[in-house]
Amino acid sequence: MNISLPDGLKAFVDEQVAKRGYGTISEYVRELIRKDQERTQLRNLLLDGATSAPSGIADAAYFEGLRDHIRRHAAK
Repeated sequence: MNISLPDGLKAFVDEQVAKRGYGTISEYVRELIRKDQERTQLRNLLLDGATSAPSGIADAAYFEGLRDHIRRHAAK
């Protein structure tokens, strides 16, 4: 895959590669794509949650139950 960039963007990419310790421009671009995939997945999960029916009240007892669950599984 070849990507053409204007000089200003090319200079920015070169600078990011040097500053952030990437070995190549390809590594930098792959990282950007992975982060975009993660953002898209998170957005979809949030939208799914926002449109789903409520499953119960998130009160103090609910969170205590979660803590108990974690404690039981952490001890194993």
